[in-house]
Amino acid sequence: MGVSHSRRATAPSDDRARGRSHARGNRQAVADRGALAAPGPPLPERRSYGVVDERFERYVTELFAAEDPILSKIRARHTAENLPAINVSPEEGKLLYVLLHAIQAKRVLEIGALGGYSGVWLARALPPGGELTTIERDPKHAKVAREAFDMAKLHGRVRLIEGSALDVLPTLPPGFDAVFIDADKEPLPKYFDWGMKLLRRGGLLLCDNAFFHGAAIDPSDHSPNALGVRAFNELAARDRRLVATIIPVRDGLVVGVKMRDSA
Repeated sequence: MGVSHSRRATAPSDDRARGRSHARGNRQAVADRGALAAPGPPLPERRSYGVVDERFERYVTELFAAEDPILSKIRARHTAENLPAINVSPEEGKLLYVLLHAIQAKRVLEIGALGGYSGVWLARALPPGGELTTIERDPKHAKVAREAFDMAKLHGRVRLIEGSALDVLPTLPPGFDAVFIDADKEPLPKYFDWGMKLLRRGGLLLCDNAFFHGAAIDPSDHSPNALGVRAFNELAARDRRLVATIIPVRDGLVVGVKMRDSA
């Protein structure tokens, strides 16, 4: 077996809601400046709610984050299996990879594996003996993720736990170097609490979809998912144990460093 995994009682797949809303509050594309990069095919997983002009994203991806054949195959597998097109983009994956290298991470936790694309970026950043623990509640998504990790030859470097995150998190030992959250939005405040409990001092708290297609800055949106995202962002900004910001890549990435164990 290429990937170790634990099977737990599963619940019906939640909406996860990382790609369900229409774009709101997007920036208008920069005009009258000419092409920033040579014309080419659309970038993978093109989504309309990014906050950066697509030409800048193309430039960054082609120069810094071009997919290798394995990542391309994994993304194609997502499409073939009809998984929602909500995984991180290549430039987000490369950013996660760089951040983990910067802190020399060895133990990383991912909440929301989807089909394993982000997990491959995370696990590849780890040194020999490092381990990614990733949680996925949807059995089909977990199956595709296992295949992705095997395809990337991440033998012994990934532990995939199938089950509800809020059931799994209390069973994990603390001391993770980084926690990456890319899961359903309504319970994000609970994921924040668990992420802080499980992080070591100096560890990174990372969360995708900080803008949630513009809903995070739309005061008229009172949907449970928008409220969850807003609450997470406010916790990250105000918790005295954490120094954090939002990097405006794609749909926004919260990046925080746990500075102390108590407020």
